[in-house]
Amino acid sequence: MVKIFTVLGLMSGTSGDGVDASIISSDGINQYKVLMNKYFEYDQKIQEKLHKLRENVLKFEDLKRKEDDINYLEKEITLFHAKIVREILKLTDKEVDLIGFHGQTIYHNPLEKVSKQIGDGKLLSQLVKKKVVVNFRQKDINNGGEGAPLAPIFHNLIVKQKKIKLPVCILNIGGISNVTSITDYDKGSFLSRDLGPGNCLINQWIRNNTKSNFDKNGEIAKIGKINDLILNQALDNFHNDRNNERLSFDINDFSLGFVRGLNLEDGAATVTAFTGSIIGSRLLNFLSKSNNNSWRVLICGGGRKNLTLIEKIKIETPKNFIIQPIDDYDIDGDYVESQAFAFLAIRSFLNLPISFPNTTGCQEPISGGDIIKNF
Repeated sequence: MVKIFTVLGLMSGTSGDGVDASIISSDGINQYKVLMNKYFEYDQKIQEKLHKLRENVLKFEDLKRKEDDINYLEKEITLFHAKIVREILKLTDKEVDLIGFHGQTIYHNPLEKVSKQIGDGKLLSQLVKKKVVVNFRQKDINNGGEGAPLAPIFHNLIVKQKKIKLPVCILNIGGISNVTSITDYDKGSFLSRDLGPGNCLINQWIRNNTKSNFDKNGEIAKIGKINDLILNQALDNFHNDRNNERLSFDINDFSLGFVRGLNLEDGAATVTAFTGSIIGSRLLNFLSKSNNNSWRVLICGGGRKNLTLIEKIKIETPKNFIIQPIDDYDIDGDYVESQAFAFLAIRSFLNLPISFPNTTGCQEPISGGDIIKNF
C-alpha cells in the first residue's frame, strides 16, 4: 500500500519578505491534497538585515567575508521558522511526518555551481521535534545542474491532477521569474528554466524610494512615464550578455543602475517595462521551441498581482497565448512554491528525483535534500 505523507513546506523566496507555509498530504508521486496555507511576514528588522546582507554578498568570497553576519542571521531566521512551525502545528490535528525547509537564498551563481541558502535544519529539527529536509539544491549541483528551478516536478503534478488542457505552462513570478512547460501529463515532457528578473528590481526600487516594499497592483508604475531611451539600452545590454543564456538566475544578477536619476513613478514604470519585456520575450522564445502554437500560461507568485507588469508581458506575447492567474483553476497562486517544497521533501525522503536534465541541466534525474532528525 502506498504511504500518504503529511508534510509542511516552508518557502522564503527571493523577495525576502516572509515565509509561505503549506501543509499537504501526498504520496510524493501521483497525487496531493492541500490541507493548509498560511503566510508569516518577517519582522522589519529581519527584512532589513536580509536585504542588507544580500546587497553585500555579491561574489563567492563574500560568503567567507560575511560569515559572522550570515551565521547570526541564519540563527534568527531558523528561530523564526521554529516559532511559526509551532503555531502551525497547533492549528492542525494532523500528524506532520516531515518539514520541507527551503531556507533563505542569499547567493546563487550557476556559473560557479554555488547556491547558498541559510537555515539551520539541525536546530529546527531539535526545536520542533520533527524530521526536516533541507539543502535541496546541492546534489543537483554536484550532478552538473544549476540547482534551480526545482518546482517543475510539482508543476507537472498540478496540471495533471487538475486535468488542465494542454499544452500549458506555469509562469512563476517571484523575485526571479521561471517557467515550466508541459505538453504531456505522463511522459515527463516538462521543460523549465528561469527567465530573468521577476519582482526583484521593482521591489528594490520601491523599497529604495518609499516606505513600502512593493508596488501594489503596479499602481505606481501605471502613472509613471517609461523612459524609452533608457529602457531600450538596458534591454539591449541584457539580451547581448551571453551569460544570460543560463538556466537560473540570482537577484544580484540584476541592477537598478540604469534607472538611477529617474523619479519614483518614471523609475517604476521603466523598471516594470524592463522586467515585463524580458519575461514576455524570453517566454515566447522558450515556448516557440515547441511544435505547439497556442499556449495556456498560468501565472503564480506575487508578481501575478502586478497588473501593470502582466500587461507588459502580454504585449510581448501572441494573442493566441491565454495568460491568466493560476487561481482561476482553484489553486492559490501565493502558495505553489511552499506546496512544491513539501512535495519535494517527500520525494527526497523516498529518494525519488526532484531535478532533471530538462529543468536544471543536471546529467541525469537525481534526488536531493538532506533528511535530518535531531531530537
